[in-house]
Amino acid sequence: MKKAALFLAAAVCATNAYAEQQPPAPSVDLAGSLKQQHVTIRKYLVGAAERMPDADFHFKPQGTPPEVRTFGQIVAHLANANYGLCAVSKGDKPPNTPLDDLKETKPKAELVKALSDALTYCDGVYDSQTTATLTEMMKRQLPNNVTVERARGNSLISNLSHNNEHYGNLVTYLRAKGLVPPSSDR
Repeated sequence: MKKAALFLAAAVCATNAYAEQQPPAPSVDLAGSLKQQHVTIRKYLVGAAERMPDADFHFKPQGTPPEVRTFGQIVAHLANANYGLCAVSKGDKPPNTPLDDLKETKPKAELVKALSDALTYCDGVYDSQTTATLTEMMKRQLPNNVTVERARGNSLISNLSHNNEHYGNLVTYLRAKGLVPPSSDR
């Protein structure tokens, strides 16, 4: 019996010593994860817009319905959406006048700048978040005068999802023009 008790005591001590040597489990950093995703898609979006030649900003796949956006219209739409969704998370109104993303009235240089400026605005919003602030509840009035309450992070997650969705569109347009998208650069 004494041997069993001695063995059990030694096993407990060894287990405790082993547990103390293990590195702590990584903490969950939701804010850092969202920021990193933003940094990645930001690079791809601006890179895609810069890569498409000026003349092809009016391009959209042949045979698509009229309501399908051209490459340039998608870039304008992305600029508007980034301002809008990041402003929601910040608790502000978008700091710009929206581009008309149903018409293509701006040249490539202006659209690339608008997208880059919108993403820079979002940089500050993502940078200011912590995991705790992302879960803060915020009231927001929708266009139909309905008020909803959502976590601050919802709009940033929606922003990432929206950016990735439309990056997929831009990739298709670039490939149709024989261009390699930024995410495929080696």
